[in-house]
Amino acid sequence: MAPMHAPRKRFGQHFLVDPAVIEAIVGHIAPHPGDALVEIGPGLGALTAPLLARTGALTVIELDRDLAARLRQRAGLAVIEADVLAVDFAQLAAQAGAALRIVGNLPYNISSPILFHLLGTAASVCDQHFMLQKEVVARMAAAPGRKDYGRLSVMLQWRYDIEALLEVPPAAFDPPPRVDSAVVRMTPRPAAEAAGVPHARLGELVATAFSQRRKLLRHTLGRWLGQQGFAGAFDLQRRAEEVPVAEYVALAKALSPRG
Repeated sequence: MAPMHAPRKRFGQHFLVDPAVIEAIVGHIAPHPGDALVEIGPGLGALTAPLLARTGALTVIELDRDLAARLRQRAGLAVIEADVLAVDFAQLAAQAGAALRIVGNLPYNISSPILFHLLGTAASVCDQHFMLQKEVVARMAAAPGRKDYGRLSVMLQWRYDIEALLEVPPAAFDPPPRVDSAVVRMTPRPAAEAAGVPHARLGELVATAFSQRRKLLRHTLGRWLGQQGFAGAFDLQRRAEEVPVAEYVALAKALSPRG
């Protein structure tokens, strides 16, 4: 497919063009025939073509109607022309009859909302491989005590094992972004670990904890816990970034159901 499409800033389009980087990413994904593979934001098809060649069939999600029309010309592609934030991935998995393998060069301007959207259907996913802003990947994988450990770290590490795979320079894209990029692998943790964890309550709890990260938790999370009627023990003489993921999860499970 000839690259005759002008990148559209409103869609955050930066097209991957470096053959060596493309080959490395596909190597990490290691696609096989029969995989229920879904690509987010295929663009001009840099990853689409080699993935399709290895699997024989591929579902792509593309918001840009011009790109979607070009993609429909390829045999073996099922094209969903939609905003990825409106796509029901659990339904896609049900239709495929298998856990999804999701890949993509995500639009950097909405990468965090996409990651949170996918979080709710982690049980329907085998793995995820994404190109993201390098800074975002660092936040996703950050350990407690680091300044980049935050809400994104806690919520994603609760449900996934996260592995940074390779860094990608701006020159690998057309047009080049103003930031360095990185590829990350996200493998859902066993569903049993998420059993009994109220997703929405955990999200509210973590957002409250990191709302004023310079302050001790007693000033933020402590007040919120009091409003929830929590009478248990939790060390609030710490800052949010000092608390491991497992402690946030245990606290969410200990809270009585809302109402």
